[in-house]
Amino acid sequence: MVDVKNRWALITGAARGIGYLTAKLMAERGCNLILHSRDIVHTEKVLAEVKAMGVEAYAVAAELSDIDSVKAMLEEIDKRGTQVDIVMNNAGMQIAYRTDYFKTPVEDYTESFKINTIAPAMICYHFMPKMIERGFGRILNTTSGIALEPEQAGYSASKAALDKITIDLGSKVEGTDVMINLTDPGWCRTDLGGPNAPNAPESAIPGIAVGVFVDDKKSGRYLNAPFFAGLTLEEAVAKAEAEFDSPYQK
Repeated sequence: MVDVKNRWALITGAARGIGYLTAKLMAERGCNLILHSRDIVHTEKVLAEVKAMGVEAYAVAAELSDIDSVKAMLEEIDKRGTQVDIVMNNAGMQIAYRTDYFKTPVEDYTESFKINTIAPAMICYHFMPKMIERGFGRILNTTSGIALEPEQAGYSASKAALDKITIDLGSKVEGTDVMINLTDPGWCRTDLGGPNAPNAPESAIPGIAVGVFVDDKKSGRYLNAPFFAGLTLEEAVAKAEAEFDSPYQK
């Protein structure tokens, strides 16, 4: 199992919900953190909490629907000289639920793809070559299990596109210590999931982060957090390595 102590991780959407819980989990393991939100004011609470746990951390801000804002965030991280070994693309946006889905507006797709597909892809493209050069890296892209719901077409299509990007990139690093996988918290009671979701956000821990800690050189997997509910992190990692294989032909 990977030891993340003193490594640096970028977590997008770290101010609340699953991102907030993920930040706390990583800090417990001694991982230094770059905490993203739309406004650094939003991460003040989690920033103070993880620093109190003894790790280094700082906040960055970017509006993920604005690629120039994303680029500025990445430039800021580079200027600080931070060696990012772990990327957890947690942030996402559910644009709308359309009961009259035949009238789904174009904006549902354009906004969904900007936030849920293009921004995480640009973040991957920025950090992954550096990981390859150093010979180590972990990227987790957060997807969704939504299926057969045209009511959420913009959101689900943008996540399906992210799945494709993740799996295709993973084929280039399969068998190396740079690993890129998919994670899915399940339907949780967060701002995105809504109050009627069946699962508490805490149910996604530790499964939401298991892809950071696996150490078997396999990429392109769908590591669904509910499969690891109730396990310790060590148990979850062992289960992931034993039961979840890469999608590539050997």
